[in-house]
Amino acid sequence: MSTALMARKPKRDPRTVAIAKAILEQYDCKNVEDMQDAIKDIFGPMFEAMLQGEMDSHLGYESNDHGPKSTENRRNGYSSKTLKSTYGDIPVEVPRDRDASFEPQAVPKRTTDVSGIEDKVLAMYARGMSQRDIAETVEDIYGFEISHETVSAITDRVIETAEEWQSRPLKKFYTFLFVDCLYVSVRKEMETKNLAVYVILGYDVNGIKDILGLWIGDTEGKHHWMQIFDEIKARGVEDVLFISMDGVSGLEEGAKSIFKDVVVQRCIVHLIRNSIRYIPSKDYKAFTAQLKKVYGASSLKAAEAEFERFKQAWSQYPGAIDVWVRNWQHVEQLFNYGSAVRKVMYTTNSIEAVNSSFRKVTKKGAFPSEDAVRKALYLRITELYKKWKGRPVSNWAMVRNQLSMDDKMQARILKYEDL
Repeated sequence: MSTALMARKPKRDPRTVAIAKAILEQYDCKNVEDMQDAIKDIFGPMFEAMLQGEMDSHLGYESNDHGPKSTENRRNGYSSKTLKSTYGDIPVEVPRDRDASFEPQAVPKRTTDVSGIEDKVLAMYARGMSQRDIAETVEDIYGFEISHETVSAITDRVIETAEEWQSRPLKKFYTFLFVDCLYVSVRKEMETKNLAVYVILGYDVNGIKDILGLWIGDTEGKHHWMQIFDEIKARGVEDVLFISMDGVSGLEEGAKSIFKDVVVQRCIVHLIRNSIRYIPSKDYKAFTAQLKKVYGASSLKAAEAEFERFKQAWSQYPGAIDVWVRNWQHVEQLFNYGSAVRKVMYTTNSIEAVNSSFRKVTKKGAFPSEDAVRKALYLRITELYKKWKGRPVSNWAMVRNQLSMDDKMQARILKYEDL
């Protein structure tokens, strides 16, 4: 007999079973809708019972206690309020006391929403839903209206948290930084402009991913990146082993002026994109497959041999070949390190995945302001953190071992390993 067939029905708390049976009998539930109506019906009395218990504790005596009292304060009727819940609107009678010192905890004063709707709105916004879509979804699922202004107000509360996150102290040491830029449309001064969003993804000494920050500027350029590197240094970063970046002129020299021992690696994905501009689309697959044999070779000698074959095979496209000839030093330096380290250096999947996640919320159209961009992307980052769960990147143990084979890098790692 299979394990599935032998599995026993889990035991339920007898009290829970008795309550469920009583509700079913009292409300004659026939389907899910009936059960939801029943739950909605008892939701209010449950809240009121909790509030009565809180009032008993506050006054020091129960409602029908006619004995001597230790306080002059007395019950003073009720105030009515309607709570928004996941089952719809629930009317509740909140007990009052004469000196108005009662502060209910189950339903705090001025609270009218117990549905946890704010967290749900933020989650929907983080997944790229528009304010209109969120408002319609809330009404469809929870049965009460929420205005676009309310959605905006809820998400605006994230801005302060995002600013704190952006200015938080950073770790002193990162093994890898991946820097990239994406563009978003923002409405400014009666026109729509494309603004650059600068992104830095880091791996710490344990291979844990972190996004160091988001910066918004008019265009991507060396001077803006220099300001960003200055900022992350001011926020605590003292040393970086590797930085992977695209080919902004002067950026490599600028990065080394701030982190003098860093190895700057041109992003292989950007080089591929630059070179296929010269290739007919029908040849993309064959072209990139042969390129991978070059940067993915087992040794520098093998890479050089593959590069010669590559140049001969695609000689009819000199523009594409020239991209790799001009940047050959960045392919060569890959082979100063073990294969696991090389793969991290040339595989930009991590930063590409981050940007892909961002595009899920930026593709919906122009943003009304830069703050709207910041809150949307920050909420997306919180989703990424949940997904990463603080785990190291794949094959990190091998990467760490291969880094330790370089004495100078090992010394730098050990300096910060216990921090």
